[in-house]
Amino acid sequence: MDRCQAYHAVERQHGVPHLNPAPDWEPQQPKIHISVIDLPGGQAGIEWDVRSCASFDSDPGHWQRLRPGVEMPR
Repeated sequence: MDRCQAYHAVERQHGVPHLNPAPDWEPQQPKIHISVIDLPGGQAGIEWDVRSCASFDSDPGHWQRLRPGVEMPR
C-alpha cells in the first residue's frame, strides 16, 4: 500500500502523512468507499476507504514494518 496511487489519494483526502510521497504503482480496479457522515453543528464530512483491489497481494505485517508502534487504520 505504500507504493499504491489509490491509497495515496485516500491519504490526501484524510489529510494524513503519506506513507510514500511519490507512489509508483497503479492498482487495477481499486474500489474506494466514500461515506457522508454527520458532523457537529449540522455539518457533513466525507470518509474515504480503499475497500478492495484486483491487484491486492497479502503481506501480513506490512503496516507494522512501515509504521512501527502505530495502530493500523480501521
